[in-house]
Amino acid sequence: MASLIIGSFTLVKSENFDEFMKALGVGMVMRKMGNSATPTVTFTEAAGEYTMKTVTTFKTSEVKFKLNTPFKETTMDGREAESTFTLDGSILTQIQKASKGPDVKYIREFTANELITTCEVGEVKSIRTYKRN
Repeated sequence: MASLIIGSFTLVKSENFDEFMKALGVGMVMRKMGNSATPTVTFTEAAGEYTMKTVTTFKTSEVKFKLNTPFKETTMDGREAESTFTLDGSILTQIQKASKGPDVKYIREFTANELITTCEVGEVKSIRTYKRN
């Protein structure tokens, strides 16, 4: 199923993302930019190392990871965190343990035509739907 996650996806629908960003402590200006962005997320893999590249008109982020291996990352909103990715069938889960602020869980479910990302911080959930390009 790892092959299902390889590809490029563009955001087509976003639910409750502003509340999710608020729960993370993201300021109003950054939230406005985040809400107006239409990111394209691309997943590639080489020799067991995955790359997740997120491109918006405001910022580009690239995260390299190996499954089940914790690593340090700087998030799109500037937080420092330790992340771990796990893959179960077509579901890629990312746990971000923040050095300051709340921890975050991302559940990315891949199908032949789309990517559905559930973003969770505390009790707040946002669902973002991406179309496979």
